[in-house]
Amino acid sequence: MAKTIKVLIVDDSAVVRQTLVDLLSSDPGIEIMGTAADPYVAVARLRDGVPDVITLDVEMPRMDGLTFLQKIMSQHPIPVVMCSSLTEKGSETALRALEYGAVEIIQKPRVGTKEFLEESRVRICDAVKAAAQARVMSLPARTLQAAPKLTADAVLPKASSSTRAMLQTTEKVVVVGASTGGTEALRHFLQALPLDAPGMVIVQHMPENFTTTFASRLNELCRITVKEAADNDTVVRGRALIAPGNRHTLLKRSGARYYVEVKDGPLVSRHRPSVDVLFRSAARYAGKNALGVIMTGMGDDGAKGMLEMKETGAFNIAQDEATSVVFGMPKEAIRQGGVDLTLPLQEIARDVIRRTV
Repeated sequence: MAKTIKVLIVDDSAVVRQTLVDLLSSDPGIEIMGTAADPYVAVARLRDGVPDVITLDVEMPRMDGLTFLQKIMSQHPIPVVMCSSLTEKGSETALRALEYGAVEIIQKPRVGTKEFLEESRVRICDAVKAAAQARVMSLPARTLQAAPKLTADAVLPKASSSTRAMLQTTEKVVVVGASTGGTEALRHFLQALPLDAPGMVIVQHMPENFTTTFASRLNELCRITVKEAADNDTVVRGRALIAPGNRHTLLKRSGARYYVEVKDGPLVSRHRPSVDVLFRSAARYAGKNALGVIMTGMGDDGAKGMLEMKETGAFNIAQDEATSVVFGMPKEAIRQGGVDLTLPLQEIARDVIRRTV
């Protein structure tokens, strides 16, 4: 029987602490080790035992979450999931926390409809499970049972043989999927690209509003232009479009013009945006002109879509285990047969350019 994941919840809001306790306790694989109103109380709790994962509020009195995270990572590394509001300041701090070693970002749960709370439960529990498997932990690898999930059919039906990708253009397009550990992996990948890199569409599992800040930061660091995707944005050389959090993003084509469609829809492979949805759209509308990249992340989102891409002639690359924070998504894509080449992170950009010139 798999070991339960012990979680310490650190948040100055009693309501948020209780909500997180309720949501996480609903998963039999997760155990609440304790709660703390601020980092000083958390330190006292840590004297009683070390959790597998800490959920940490970004903004707290006495000591902010970023300072506490730095102390944790320098003294006794423990996987940390940052819990943030939708404020611009909170988004900036949470993204900086990922650079300092946090594993995931989750949006603070809010009171809402039954459907909203169920989606929050799925996302929060999955984030904690992913953190428990991250390389910062010395836990043995294990497979965690996932609840039933929807496929890309819920957003984009699979193409029939008569509606396979049109091939009137030779312009290459790159589609990328990533999750846990992906923010830093994408930074390394995109920073290595030249100004005339092929047009790209990227799904990084991340809450809504955080992708705006994430894209802006990457745009400052990279030679190519990086922006959060908006509906009908054209996919052009020298630009990467980041799927907005909480919206599915699809690659489409009109004649020789590639563009994106941004739309609502249910969670697909337990995510919105979903890599499977993006990859299926690339299979349909780009076919052999597409190149797929799947990076670090927990679960199997993107594996089925990548196989569909390969079946239409696309070339696909997976990040290797040694450089992945969590070797879940790449491993599953390899297992299902959709991957042509496995590379360490630092070699992916060079190979992508070589194949798309």
